[in-house]
Amino acid sequence: MTVSTLEHPFLKGLLGQEAVARFFSAEEDLAAMSAFERGLAKAEADAGVISNAARDAVLTALEKTTFDLDALCVSTATDGVVVPEFLRQIKEKLPEEHHGALHFGATSQDVIDTSLTIRLQGALKVIEGELVGLVQELAELKDKYAGREIIGRTRMQQALPIPLAHRFDGWHRPLNDLLNELASVHEKISYLQFAGAVGTLDKLGDKAALVRKNLAAELSLRDPMGSWHTDRRRLMALANWLSELTGSIGKLGQDVIQMAVNEVQEVYLIGSGGSSAMPHKQNPVRGEVLVTLARFNAMNISGMHQALLHENERSGSSWTLEWMVLPQMVVTGAASIRRARELLAQIDDIPDMDKDLPG
Repeated sequence: MTVSTLEHPFLKGLLGQEAVARFFSAEEDLAAMSAFERGLAKAEADAGVISNAARDAVLTALEKTTFDLDALCVSTATDGVVVPEFLRQIKEKLPEEHHGALHFGATSQDVIDTSLTIRLQGALKVIEGELVGLVQELAELKDKYAGREIIGRTRMQQALPIPLAHRFDGWHRPLNDLLNELASVHEKISYLQFAGAVGTLDKLGDKAALVRKNLAAELSLRDPMGSWHTDRRRLMALANWLSELTGSIGKLGQDVIQMAVNEVQEVYLIGSGGSSAMPHKQNPVRGEVLVTLARFNAMNISGMHQALLHENERSGSSWTLEWMVLPQMVVTGAASIRRARELLAQIDDIPDMDKDLPG
C-alpha cells in the first residue's frame, strides 16, 4: 500500500480519478510554473520593465530547459519550496547578462499559487463535465421510475409509503444546486497570484499594476488587484464546495446500500462486488466507497480551515499544509462523481412496492 491510496497502482481504481489527478503531477506543475515565468517576461517587456532582448532570452531558456526532478527534490528539502532550484535550472540555459530579468519582482509564492490556479482550471472543467452527466442521469432515473412507491424510513424505521421520485429528488436537487454554484466557485479560484516578496510588488514601482494586469491577461486569469498571499478564502470556497459535493453524493451511496440490503431489496444492482469466501454475495462496493469518500473530505475540510491561519505577510507551515490537503480533496471530489455514475449504471431494476415486494 502506498502513502496515497488515490494514486495506488490498484486502489486508485476504487478511490482515485486519474483524469483529475494528472493535474497535480510534477510535470503539470512544472509546465504551469514555466507558463508563469514565460508570461511574466512578456508582461514586463510590454510594460518596459525588462528589455525585449531579455524577454526573448528568458523564453528561449524556458524552451530549452529539461528539469532535473531529483535535484528539485533535494533542493526543496532545504528551501521548503521548489522555486529556487527551478530558477537555477532555467538560468543554466540563460545568458548571464539576462539572469536578473528572470522572475523579476516575483516571489516563490507567486509562482506556486499561480501554478495551482492554472491547474485547477483544467481539473474543474473535468469535474464539471462529470457532474453534468451525473445530474442528467439522476433526472433520467426519476423519469424511468415515475409512479413507483417505496416505504419511507425515518430513523432507520419504516414510516409511510413515499413516491420513489421523492427519494431521487433528495439525491438530485443538492447536486443540481452544486452544479449551478460551480461557476461562482470556479471564478473565485481563477485569479493570478503576483505580489512580490512581501505582497507590495515594491520592485516594480509605478509599473506594478500594469505588469500584474498584463500577466493576468497572458495567463487567461483574473487580476486580483492586490495580494492574496495570506488570504486563502478563495481556495477555502473550493474546499467547502468539494466537501458539500462528496457529502451529497455520499448520501446517495448510503441510501442505495440500504435499499440493496437482501431483506429490503428496494433496488437490484448488477455487477456488484464479489466475495472471496462467499460467492453468492453482491456487495454494494460503489455505494460504500461514496460514503468513504464523503467522510474523507469531511476530515480534510478541517485541515483546510487550519491552513487559513497565515501569519504576517506569508506563512510556510500553513501554506505547506494546504499543499497536502487541497489536491486530495479535488481528486476525491472527482472520484466521488465518477463512482456515483458507475453506481447508477448498476441499478438493474427497482421493484414496484405493490406488486413485487413481499408482504
